[in-house]
Amino acid sequence: MLFFVKKKQLIFLFLLLSFSLENNSQDGFSFLDKTTLKERVSFKLINNLIVIPLEINGRTLSFILDSGVNKTILFNISKNDSIGLNNVEKVNLQGLGNGKSVEALLSKNNKINIKGLTSSNETLYVIVEDFFDLSAKMGITIHGIVGYNLLKNFVVKINYKNKKIVFYKPEKYRLKKCRKCEIFPLSFYRRKPYIDAQVQLDTVGNSLTDVKLLVDSGGTDAIWLFEDTKDIIQTPNRFFPDVLGEGLSGPIHGNRSRIPKIKLKSFELEKPTVSFLDAVSTYNARKYKERNGSIGASILNRFVVWFDYSNRQMMLKKNSSLKKEFNYNMSGLDIVYYGKQLVKEENSQKLTGGYNQKLNTGNQNNSISFITSFSYKFKPTYKIKMVVQGSPADKAGLLKDDVIIKINGRDSYDLTLGQIVSKFKEKKGRKIKMVIERKGVKMKFQFRLEAKI
Repeated sequence: MLFFVKKKQLIFLFLLLSFSLENNSQDGFSFLDKTTLKERVSFKLINNLIVIPLEINGRTLSFILDSGVNKTILFNISKNDSIGLNNVEKVNLQGLGNGKSVEALLSKNNKINIKGLTSSNETLYVIVEDFFDLSAKMGITIHGIVGYNLLKNFVVKINYKNKKIVFYKPEKYRLKKCRKCEIFPLSFYRRKPYIDAQVQLDTVGNSLTDVKLLVDSGGTDAIWLFEDTKDIIQTPNRFFPDVLGEGLSGPIHGNRSRIPKIKLKSFELEKPTVSFLDAVSTYNARKYKERNGSIGASILNRFVVWFDYSNRQMMLKKNSSLKKEFNYNMSGLDIVYYGKQLVKEENSQKLTGGYNQKLNTGNQNNSISFITSFSYKFKPTYKIKMVVQGSPADKAGLLKDDVIIKINGRDSYDLTLGQIVSKFKEKKGRKIKMVIERKGVKMKFQFRLEAKI
C-alpha cells in the first residue's frame, strides 16, 4: 500500500519483496527492433530464483525476476555501481510493525535494457541500505528485483531446466493447449498475478479446498498459506517455526509444515512443504481479501511456465521434476556468503627431462624434473547467520558467526552457497561433519539431519 503524506513524503508498507504500489502507468519494455518477434535471454538459477542481467543507464546489474512485484527495485548499489540515476528525490520507507522509517530514493526516466528489449522511461525505487542482504543469501551480488513492467508487454516463456526465458510479441504468439499443459486464467490485484488452485489440508480425508494464490517467482518456497483466511486454513499439528524471509523491520516468521497435496487442474503435487503465516506477519498482504497465500518457485520450477498478461493467462507444462520430493533444510543452519579469501592452489605438475626426448646413447645422465607451480585465487567464504534453537546444529554446539572451513571433508571455498544448502536437504539421518573457525580457533562438529515434518 502506498500513501502520500504532506506533498512529497512517501510511506511504504513492505512485506518481503512484495510491493503493492499503484502509480502512474508506464509503457514498460518493448523490442528494440520493432520487427523482432521473439528474444531469448539466459538466466542463472540460484536457490530456485531467476537471476537476469539488466542494463540500467549503461551499467549492467543482476536482478531477480519476481512476478510478485510490480515495480523495479534497487537495493544493493555501491559506489562502484555508478548508474547515473535520473530525476531523484528522497522518500521514506516504512517497514511492517513498529519498525523505523528508512531513507530511500525515487528515480524517474531511467533507461533499462536486457538484450533486445528496452524501456526508456522506467521509474526505480532505490533502498539506500540493503536490509535484505540478498547477495549474502544468494552467494552472488544481487542489485534488485524486476517484475510486472518486464512481463506485461510480452508472452513470456520460462524454462527452468535449460535456464532460458523467451519473450514473444503477443500479437504473433498465442498459448496453445498441449497434452502435458494446463492453461490457467490469471486475475490481477494491483498488477500482481493470481491463480486458483486446490489444496488438501486434511490428512484423514481427501477433501480439497479452493484457494487463490499469488504467483510468486521471487519466493523460494513451494506454498505459503495465510491462517484464518478460510476456517480450515490452520497450521497442522506437526510443524516447526522457521524464518521465511526478511522485511524492512526484520525477519518474517511462520510455521513450516506439509500438506497431503496441491492440485493445479490435472497436475497433482504430493506432500509439498507449506509455510503457514499469521495475520501479523501478513497484515499488508491481506488487504486483498480474496487472497489465501502464494505459490512459489519450488513449485514453478517443476514446469515450463508461460505468462500472457495481455490475455490474462498462464500456462504450465510439466517437466521431469514434477514428482520430485519437496525437501527443506533439516540442519537448523542459515548460511550466508561472507566475502572472499585468497587461496593458494597447486597447479598440475610439469614433467621435463630426457625421457621426453630421444635417448642419447652416449649420455648416461638422463634425468627427469618435476616442476610444481602455484597460483592464488580469490574464493568465497561462508558463515553461519543463524542457528534455529533446538535444531541438530544447535544441539551440536554450532553458533552464529562461526566461519565454515570444511563440510563433509570438502573445503567450503570449493562449494557454492547452493551446494552447501543442498547438503542440508539431502536425506534425514545423513551425517554432517563441519570444521569451523570461531574467534580464530578451528573446531570440529558433527550432527545428523532430522526431519520434523
